[in-house]
Amino acid sequence: MKCLEAIEGRRSIRKFKDSSIGKEVIKELLKAAQMAPSAGNLQARDFIVVSEKRIKEQLTKAALDQSFVEHAPIVIVVVANIERSSLKYGSRGELYAIQDATASVMNLLLAAYSRGFATCWVGAFEENAVCILLGLPHKIKPIAIIPIGYSDEKPNAPPRMELDRVVHWETW
Repeated sequence: MKCLEAIEGRRSIRKFKDSSIGKEVIKELLKAAQMAPSAGNLQARDFIVVSEKRIKEQLTKAALDQSFVEHAPIVIVVVANIERSSLKYGSRGELYAIQDATASVMNLLLAAYSRGFATCWVGAFEENAVCILLGLPHKIKPIAIIPIGYSDEKPNAPPRMELDRVVHWETW
């Protein structure tokens, strides 16, 4: 699949088939996520792979009861490793770690789509609940919850604003 095809074809999916995903495929997707750019090549992001039903149920609660989270066979929680980045960049390290994590999320979504999988970028969740549930250490910030599976729906592309409304040349 060509890059622009993946960008234009990918959708947020909230209905998943009850089909498992092999560990080797998950590793392949995580490798793609890890290939995202990062500040100073510190790769200040980490990934928690969740397949256990009980943990997915708790993630669903933390994600404001978005029930599709627990119905995906795999959920990957992407976290910003602020400590890793802050050692080099000080107070700017938090921003850079968040950027590192979000760049990896987009790679993960596109890689999954290119392999025939469905995903949804979940950003609405109770951060503290996720930290406690996953045992995240201090200065590790959850950025996204990504359910992954085979799609059980085919939504149309949502409308996008025209470029002339969001693009500014030279100055605002």
